[in-house]
Amino acid sequence: MPKIRVAVIFGGRSGEHEVSLSSARSVMAALDPSKYEIVPIGITRQGTWIAGEGTLQALMDEDFSATRQAAMFADPSKQGLWSAPEVPAGSERTAEGHSLATTSQAERLETLSRVDVVFPVLHGTFGEDGTVQGLLELSGVPYVGGGVLCSALAMDKIAFKDVVKSHGIPIADYVWTSRRLWLADREAILDQVERQLGYPVFTKPANLGSSVGIQKCHDRNELRDGLDEAARFDRRVMAEWAVPAAREIEVSVLGNEEPSASVPGEVIPSREFYDYAAKYLDEGEQASKLIIPAKLEPAMQGLIQDLAVRAFKAIDGAGMARVDFLLSRETGNVYLNEINTIPGFTPISMYPKLWEASGVPYARLLDWLIDLALDRHQENERSERVFYPRGPSLAR
Repeated sequence: MPKIRVAVIFGGRSGEHEVSLSSARSVMAALDPSKYEIVPIGITRQGTWIAGEGTLQALMDEDFSATRQAAMFADPSKQGLWSAPEVPAGSERTAEGHSLATTSQAERLETLSRVDVVFPVLHGTFGEDGTVQGLLELSGVPYVGGGVLCSALAMDKIAFKDVVKSHGIPIADYVWTSRRLWLADREAILDQVERQLGYPVFTKPANLGSSVGIQKCHDRNELRDGLDEAARFDRRVMAEWAVPAAREIEVSVLGNEEPSASVPGEVIPSREFYDYAAKYLDEGEQASKLIIPAKLEPAMQGLIQDLAVRAFKAIDGAGMARVDFLLSRETGNVYLNEINTIPGFTPISMYPKLWEASGVPYARLLDWLIDLALDRHQENERSERVFYPRGPSLAR
């Protein structure tokens, strides 16, 4: 059998750029070379797509002299990776600045690689939020993970909470506002948060991951600073009630139409909460601890697994997701926190570790995800894309 060409996309215009590089390194190292040919595709912090030998190292060093500019086109007839044509200096342009490229310049497109399936390892904005998924849908290329709707819903914490709440899944109360309204009337919004939620609360940008831009706030001054910090990263921000004495429980979900949940795990953060530093920077004795499986009563474990699958289905999940919960030590109540549709794949990431504890080793997990991507694409291709209305004036 010929090898499957897997394009692994990493980097991106996101606050989680470095995390993406670490995840991609692990994925590419674990893909079986007897089954797969890896096509590495990097996206710089500025959004430029690059390819070529040493792409991952080029992004780490931010030295792109040995790479080639690349692109995927929203055209199924160009299924694969192409070199991006550059407009020669001094070429004629319109008044709006658009290039008047000649036909010969347009024909400079060159195939860099055929692609059978894409494995996006892009965390956060412009990668996990449905934007890249939309490009891949238009390109007609199979890809690992959730589709446009699933990705966008899971990334937007406000829309996500509205959807899962409508399915009867418990969530923590929250207040949200736009950056513009926050900057226009800070005191009124601070009053609203205090009135509806009290303290402590978490402040968050609506769209981001890896705890970037998140702060825990215990008083009005910290709340003001926290919303200012969140507003750096998104045009919508939120304050969320802090579950008292919360345990952080995570479950990995795998599948398409009939998803399964792994054993749950628990994160013991090295800091007051599981922020960016606790996830990625603290090391050695100071590092956060993972307990797999989590020490839960059987009934609570079953409830959390059931809620994880229900939430995954509620947003039309596909392929993979890590579903995070908060379990109060004081009340015993459990709350769904968030879903990550492209969870971390670093050596310390919960998603692969939970499946390994459930009997699915890392390399087999990657095989499974690629199989699910190809299966989902095949299922989508069964849908008819052309409709011819019939009638006296519309007969063919």
